[in-house]
Amino acid sequence: MKKILFYLSFIIFHLSFTPAGAQKGYPITPVPFTAVKVTPGTFWGQRLEASRTVTIPLAFSKCESEGRYKNFENAAAHLKDPSKVFKVNGVGYSFDDTDPYKTLEGAAYILQTYPDKKLEAYCDSVIDIIGSAQEPDGYLYTARTQNPANPHHWAGDRRWVKEEDLSHELYNLGHMIEGAVAYWQATGKRKFLDIACRYADVACKEVGPNPGQMCVVPGHQIAEMAMARLYLATGQQRYLDFAKFLLDYRGKTQIKQEYSQSHRPVTKQDEAVGHAVRAAYMYAGMADVAALTGDKDYIKAIDDIWWNIVEKKLYITGGIGATSSGEAFGKNYELPNMSAYCETCAAIGNVYVNYRLFLLKGISKYYDVLERTLYNGLISGVSLQGDGFFYPNPLESMGQHQRQAWFGCACCPSNICRFIPSLPGYVYAVREKSNGTHGTHGNGIPAVYVNLFLSNTATLNVGGEKVTLSQQTNYPWDGDITITIDKSTAGEFALKVRIPGWLQGSVVPAPSQLYEYTDNKRLNYTYSVNGSTYNAKASFADGYLVLTRRWKKGDKVQLHFDMEPRIVRANNKVEADRGMVAIERGPLVYCAEHPDNQFDVFSALVNQEPQFQLGKAEIAGTPIVTLKTDAQMLDFNKQGKLTVKDQTLTLIPYYAWCHRGSGKMRVWLAQDLSATTPAQPATLASESQVSTSTPRMPAISAINDRLVPKGENDRSVPYTHWWPKKASTEWIAYTFPQEAEVSTSHVYWFSDKPWGGCAVPKAWRILYQTASGEWQPVEGADGYPTHVGTASTVHFTPVRTKALRLEVTLPDNDSAGLFEWIVK
Repeated sequence: MKKILFYLSFIIFHLSFTPAGAQKGYPITPVPFTAVKVTPGTFWGQRLEASRTVTIPLAFSKCESEGRYKNFENAAAHLKDPSKVFKVNGVGYSFDDTDPYKTLEGAAYILQTYPDKKLEAYCDSVIDIIGSAQEPDGYLYTARTQNPANPHHWAGDRRWVKEEDLSHELYNLGHMIEGAVAYWQATGKRKFLDIACRYADVACKEVGPNPGQMCVVPGHQIAEMAMARLYLATGQQRYLDFAKFLLDYRGKTQIKQEYSQSHRPVTKQDEAVGHAVRAAYMYAGMADVAALTGDKDYIKAIDDIWWNIVEKKLYITGGIGATSSGEAFGKNYELPNMSAYCETCAAIGNVYVNYRLFLLKGISKYYDVLERTLYNGLISGVSLQGDGFFYPNPLESMGQHQRQAWFGCACCPSNICRFIPSLPGYVYAVREKSNGTHGTHGNGIPAVYVNLFLSNTATLNVGGEKVTLSQQTNYPWDGDITITIDKSTAGEFALKVRIPGWLQGSVVPAPSQLYEYTDNKRLNYTYSVNGSTYNAKASFADGYLVLTRRWKKGDKVQLHFDMEPRIVRANNKVEADRGMVAIERGPLVYCAEHPDNQFDVFSALVNQEPQFQLGKAEIAGTPIVTLKTDAQMLDFNKQGKLTVKDQTLTLIPYYAWCHRGSGKMRVWLAQDLSATTPAQPATLASESQVSTSTPRMPAISAINDRLVPKGENDRSVPYTHWWPKKASTEWIAYTFPQEAEVSTSHVYWFSDKPWGGCAVPKAWRILYQTASGEWQPVEGADGYPTHVGTASTVHFTPVRTKALRLEVTLPDNDSAGLFEWIVK
């Protein structure tokens, strides 16, 4: 029975891209993750084990403790007894249902690789809870069903009416489908799939362009690619038709805005704008529907958008989404570092898009972007132990960023749950016999793509025959890779090994000039087949080394990729990176972090021609390769004179930062004097002890770090805030090292309106501590302004005191925050 279920899972995974008997579909077939066994204890083996033993159990426990299951139980209770209603406003989000769906999807992937009866029984119990909340016609949305007369304020007073805004009904459905199909593939059990099909049928019936239907498109995309997947799992054409409707009517319904990519029809879009996760999910859905329907207009639009990203909007870490304002793409070349949003979910979405473009075209440049994202901006989002998460992934920190065990808006941790276990499915792909069209090679023979490099054993279906191969490598720490054919009855086929863009001298795919290597190094690679370069026909096409022969058991391909530290500069149009360099080695971006450098890493000036030494270390019990180089530290002494000191700068892989406490971190390092930020001399505020009315106020160190915003929209410097508090009086106090006379205070207020929940305060004032310890308002204050983007300054009668307090009255309907509080 287990063999039958495994075979069924294998077939369905293939069907998720190319339906049997169909003329359309992705021309390249993925090798399912169930067919790839990653070697334990290796770079990715450790990550998969942490996901299985820590991340997924943690996510399930948070679904219990944070009320996710309770929402379904409440909805079920109301369905059984309509007199029972439950509070849904102020206790969560309208998309909280997706946390169990995504975690179930990740658990399904784990179950296919590591069968576990206890985990499966737990998943079954969760599915029972979910199913109990389904309304008689199939609708399943706990934000409404718990209290239909007074649903969540994002839900609207009836079904779908706020779908284009914030209800997330179709978003919830999309994640339900993804989890349900995965669980069916893993176990052969249909219960969750049937629940998802019933909800999908309600959507198909009630949403659409016809009379009596709600003509709306998703406010948050994912239903598009989920419906395509459901079509392939069930063969029901209505699901594919619905996916296409959701795309075709975008930009034609009531809400038209860049935030949700509804500002114009999808085929007329050529720039990545708006909420980055929504955008990436939509682009992935467009690729799926294009592959299944042959719609070339979709593909052209995705091509244009992809080039806009890699030429103007991609972080060196592969992250996307520059600004916290709308969690969105910024303007062209707007790539700030400290305020970089680079949401973990957006990195996952970026992988989805590039993966699908590869399946459409078979060109390595898409995997070059995918690999950059995977090794840097994606896995940085989860700790090495699997129990701490980043929501944004900045490229610079003053210490205000910490990994969290969970978030109120928990999309990133639960998304990590479902992505990491699926990683083995990204390693290989197969193209069946072709006639040499674009992206193919071999005059009608099959091709096997080797896209990622990690130790594993895999079983592939090549031309209807089995091929078992294995990889041995210590990648990404070195570039030595051995591919062994352990079994093959497939005869002649082309083995296409991706030669990474970083090895060919391209930080990003040409002709993009967003980033370039500036060290004039020319890296190379070597290969052999059974010890010789003459034992296979060799060529190079579409970024792949193509080795063609009649492969047999025992054949070995040995590759060596030169792997040296490289120096990268950004296009001068990227203001945040002017005069600065980033350091890479292989697929990894490096950063300087506080535990390894006993000086201010922000003050480091990298040599004009730096030399690097490789070292070894451990972070969170896992081995890493470090880089060391000579640098200079710029500082101001007590007299305000600039001083220079030679230092050794130590760099670690970016993904490993913030495992050893919070502190300063930087990816882009000054190399030009114009880009330096010397360590600032101490001030009365910077030497003061800070206390607050609110315990654990986020990034409280921001208020006396001597960094102020350049303007009202500058988010490149740290800030703190009182969110989600509203309509209360709060305070921050400085206790000076010794008694001092003060007469002026400058406050730089933080406001993230119109998107966020922080505005300038309703009122504020300065108080001082008397000798008896009482707090008294300062006298003679000339006003308490509330400017944004510039200092709000108050002058008052000089007073000698040991402590000063900033008292803030929060707005009635918003919170407040500040960048800096200066006292003189």
